[in-house]
Amino acid sequence: MIVRQGFKYRLDTNDAQSARLRVLCGHARFVWNQALALCNEAAQTEGQYVPRYESMAKWVTDWKKDSETEWLKEAYTDNLQQKLKDLDTAWQRYFKKIGNARRPRFKKKGRSRDSIRFVNFHKYCKLEGRRVKLPSGLGWITFCKSRDILGTVKNCTIGFDGGHWFISFQTERQIDQPKHSSRSMVGLDLGVTRFFTLSDGTVKEPASSFKAHQHRLTRAQRALAKKVKFSANWQKQKARINRIHTRIASVRRDYLHKTSTTISKNHAMIVIEDLKVSNMSRSAKGTTENPGTNVAAKSGLNRSILDQGWHEFRRQLTYKQAFRGGEVLAVPAHYTSQTCPVCQHISADNRKTQARFECVECGFSENADLVGAINIKARGHRVLACGESALAAR
Repeated sequence: MIVRQGFKYRLDTNDAQSARLRVLCGHARFVWNQALALCNEAAQTEGQYVPRYESMAKWVTDWKKDSETEWLKEAYTDNLQQKLKDLDTAWQRYFKKIGNARRPRFKKKGRSRDSIRFVNFHKYCKLEGRRVKLPSGLGWITFCKSRDILGTVKNCTIGFDGGHWFISFQTERQIDQPKHSSRSMVGLDLGVTRFFTLSDGTVKEPASSFKAHQHRLTRAQRALAKKVKFSANWQKQKARINRIHTRIASVRRDYLHKTSTTISKNHAMIVIEDLKVSNMSRSAKGTTENPGTNVAAKSGLNRSILDQGWHEFRRQLTYKQAFRGGEVLAVPAHYTSQTCPVCQHISADNRKTQARFECVECGFSENADLVGAINIKARGHRVLACGESALAAR
C-alpha cells in the first residue's frame, strides 16, 4: 500500500530569511484574496459557477503585467499557483458539501495562518540532514529534526504559527499491507469528566488544556482591551495572546497523539460512537422570539466538549489504525448509556446520575461510562455480524 504522511518541524530562520518568507506569504495571500473576489463576482452573476484553476492561472500573468500589481514579479510563481489550486479545491469541497467545508473566505494579515507550498521538491529543493535548501532566495535553512523523515519528499509547506516558522514535508512511500500485532477488540466511550473509558475498564482522564490556561488567557485578553488598538503595545499583547492559544493547541495535540498511539498499538479493532460533535456543541441561545434555557450551563458544556478534541482524536485513531493494519468502527450512538448490558433493558431511569448506572429491571449496577463502552463494543459485534440495517431494525 502507498502511505502518504506529513512530518512537521520548527525552522531556525535568520532575519533575512524570515523577512523573505513574510514577503512570499504576503504575495500568496494577495493572490488568494484577489482571485476570491473575482470568484465571488462570478458566483453572483452566474449562480453556483466559479472559474476553475485553469482559468484562474491566467490571472496571475495579467496581474504581473498590470502596473499596479507588477510587484508580483518578485513572487515565486509556484507559490501563487498553489494558492489558486487550493482555492479551486476549497470551492469544489464547498459545492460538493464534503465534510464540514465552508465557503472560502478572505485571508486577513495577522489573523489567518500564512503559508506557502513548494512543489516538485526533487527539482527545486534539497534535503541534507537537519537542513533544507529552498528556492526564491531562501537558501539553506536548518530545522529541529525531532524524528526521521520516512519516504520520498514530494512537497513541503512553510507556515507561521505562534511566533515561529514551521515546515511540513509531505512524503510518499510504499509498504507491504500491514497486519496488526494485536487481535483484541475494544469499545471506547468518550466523555467530559473522563476523556474516555474502554470496555476493558481502562480509564483516561482529560487534559483540558483550555481550562488549564483559561485564567491566564482571560487576563491577557483584558489587558489587550485596555490598550490603544493597533499601537505597539497592542501588537505585543496580541502576540502574547496568540502564544497562549498556540500553547493550548500544542498541549491538546500532544495529549491526543500520545493517547491515540497507545490505544492503536494495543487494539486491532476500536469501536466508537458516531458522534456529531457540531450538533452536540451547538449554542442554546435560540432566537429573540424563542430564547433558549440554561444557556450558561450549555455554554460551559460546549466549551468542555470542544476542549477534549473528539473529532481530532477520531481522525488520529483512524489513520493510525490504517498504518498498523487495524480498523476503527463507528456505530450509532443511540441508547448506549441507557441499555443494560446484562438484560438489554432500555430505560432513561437506568441512568439517574451522570456517573452511576443501575438497571431498574435486573438491578445490575456499574459505572455509567463503563456500561456505555461495553454496549458500544457489543453493538460493534452486531454491526460486523449482521450489518447496520439489522442493528437499526432492532
